[in-house]
Amino acid sequence: MPGGRSLPASGWVRGAVALLAGALPALAFPAPSLWWLAYAALVPWLLLIRSAGTTRRAALDGWIGGTGFVIAVHHWLMPSLHVFIVLLAALLGLLWAPWGVLAQRLLGGAPSALRAAAAVVAVPSGWLVIELVRSWEGLGGPWGLLGASQWEVAPALRVASVGGVWLVSLLVVAVNTALVLLTVARTGARTTGGVLLVVCALTETFVWVWAPQPVPTGTARIAVVQPGVISGPGSVERRLARGEELTRTVAGRDVDLVVWGESSIGAGAWRDPETARRLAALSGETGADLLVNVDARQTDGSGRSGIFKSAVLVGPDGPTGDRYDKMRLVPFGEYIPARSLLGWATSVGKAAGEDRLRGDRQVVMTLPDGDERLRIGPLVCFESAFPDMSRRLTRDGAQVLVAQSATSTFQESWAPAQHASLGALRAAENGRPMVHATLTGISAVYGPRGERIGKPLGTEVSGAAVHDVPLARGTTLYGRFGDWAVYGALAALAALCAAEGLRVLRRRPAPGLPGRSARTAHGSPERPEH
Repeated sequence: MPGGRSLPASGWVRGAVALLAGALPALAFPAPSLWWLAYAALVPWLLLIRSAGTTRRAALDGWIGGTGFVIAVHHWLMPSLHVFIVLLAALLGLLWAPWGVLAQRLLGGAPSALRAAAAVVAVPSGWLVIELVRSWEGLGGPWGLLGASQWEVAPALRVASVGGVWLVSLLVVAVNTALVLLTVARTGARTTGGVLLVVCALTETFVWVWAPQPVPTGTARIAVVQPGVISGPGSVERRLARGEELTRTVAGRDVDLVVWGESSIGAGAWRDPETARRLAALSGETGADLLVNVDARQTDGSGRSGIFKSAVLVGPDGPTGDRYDKMRLVPFGEYIPARSLLGWATSVGKAAGEDRLRGDRQVVMTLPDGDERLRIGPLVCFESAFPDMSRRLTRDGAQVLVAQSATSTFQESWAPAQHASLGALRAAENGRPMVHATLTGISAVYGPRGERIGKPLGTEVSGAAVHDVPLARGTTLYGRFGDWAVYGALAALAALCAAEGLRVLRRRPAPGLPGRSARTAHGSPERPEH
C-alpha cells in the first residue's frame, strides 16, 4: 500500500466476501448440480461490485471474485497442482478485473432506464468475452463455462442448439444482471430489470418452440466398456485383460461398435504384436469394431515420432488404419507450457515429465461392416469441452460423437461428473448423439437433443453397457452459424465503447472557444489587453 500502510480490516473482509461470492456459481455444476442457482449465483458478487466506491475497488472485487470462481470450479486439481493452482487462479482471475469496472460503471449509483438496459446487454457480453479468452487451450480450455451448468435442462439445451453453450451463458448472466437491477431503488431501472427478465423468459420459450430439431434416422447399438479402478503392479496388463473380459459380455447382442476409455492400452502392451492379435480376435468374437485408445510412443502420418494419445479403430483383421491423434493437450498434465521456464512444476505436483505430441487434423472414421456404414467422430479427454471440435466433426459427416476419457486421478472429486455432463451440451449443439466412455467413470450416452440415453456407469462400477443410440440428420443453427453469440457480444461491447467515446467528446469544449472569464482580485472582469 502507498506510504507503507496496510490494507484496512474492512478491505480484507470485503476481499473475503468477493472470494466467496465468486466461488458461489461453482455449486451450479456437477456434482452438486444446483443448476437453478446459476440464475442468481452472480447477484451477490454484482451487488458487491456495484457498491465499490472507486474504479480501482471495482477492478479488485472483479479480480478477487474471478480468482474464487477459478479455484472453486477447478478445486479438484489441487491434488495434482497443489499451491500452483492458487497462482494460476490469481492470473486467470485478472480477466474479471475489467468486467468488475464495466459492471460498476453500468450498475453503480442510481442507473437510469437506458443505463439499466445497456447493463443487461454489456455485463453478460463482458462475461462471455472472459469465457472466450480463457477457453484458449494454453489457459486451461473451456472448463466451467457458466452455460454448461444447464446441461440437464431441456429448454437450455435447445438454446444451445441455436447459439451453443455461449448463448446459454449470455442468458444466464443476463438474468443475474436483471435481478440486480430489481434491487435498485430507482423506479425506471427496476422496471427495466423486470421487463428484461420477462424478455429472457420469452426468448427461451420462443427458442424452445421454434428452434429446429434433429430428424431421427434410426439407431446404432454401441457398447461402452469401463474397467474401473485398477492399480498396483501389472495394472496395465490387468486393465487390458479386464477390458477384454467385459467386451466378451456383449457378444451376440448385435453391437455395431465397442468403445474403450482413454489410455485403455498402455505403451508396453501396444508395442507387443500379440496385443493386436488379441484385439482382432475380440472384434471377431463380438462382431463389432473396437475403438481403443493408446498412450504410447508412435510415428504419425507425417513421420513425427513421439508420445501420442491416439484413438485407434480395430476390426477382425486388426487395426484398420483409422487413427486420431489428440490435438488439444492438457496444460501441465500432458505438456508444460514454456517448459524451460515452468519445468519446476514437475517437482510441485503431478505435471507431465515429458511433453506429448499433438495431432494435426481431426478424423471421421467409418465402420467398414454393414450396409449402413456408421461414421464416428472421436475426441480424447477434455477435447469434449471445446464446442468447435465437435462442430467440425459434425460438419465433416460424423453421425456419432465419441469421447474417450480417463479421470481416475480425480476419482473422488467433482471432475468425473463435470466431464461427463459436457457430452449433453455437445450433443445438443450439433444434433448428434454423443458417447462418453471412461476407464473409471462416469461413462454416459446422450441423444441428439442432449437427452440422457440409458443409465450412466458411475465411478464405483466396473462393467459394460449396451445402448441403442438414436441417430439423426439435419443441421442445427449452431452447426450452421457457429459462434455467432460470441461475435454479437464483441459487437455489443464495441458499440458501448463507441457510445462512451462519443459522450466524452461531446462533453469537451470545442477547440478555440473561450473558457470562463478570468477575474481580478477585486472580482471585476479582467480588462482585455490592447
